[in-house]
Amino acid sequence: MEEDPELRRTLWFLLGGKRGGENRARIIWSVRAKPSNINQLATELGLQYKAVQHHIKILVGSSLLAPSGEGYGAVYLLTQWFEYHFQQFEQISVKLGFGSGSSAAASPDAEPKNVPAG
Repeated sequence: MEEDPELRRTLWFLLGGKRGGENRARIIWSVRAKPSNINQLATELGLQYKAVQHHIKILVGSSLLAPSGEGYGAVYLLTQWFEYHFQQFEQISVKLGFGSGSSAAASPDAEPKNVPAG
């Protein structure tokens, strides 16, 4: 897969250069795992509804997420363009220390799970 320089700049700006980058990354991981509406995301991530609404607006405006449906019940999904280049997000997310997948979707204040010493 060819890297998209515009996406790389956008991701560094949205995740690393602005407040709220970690929550935006958590929202992206969560939506990729299961397309959801704002209320479902707020509940799953332990965030305020208005905060999720704000981050969703930014992610939609940056062509990373797209709504399916309208209004309160709109479900958000990754855009095809972003899904195609998702590996760039994974790399940047790890570099910023936001983890990946289910670990990133968990609340940052959550107790660590029992992990065997390796």
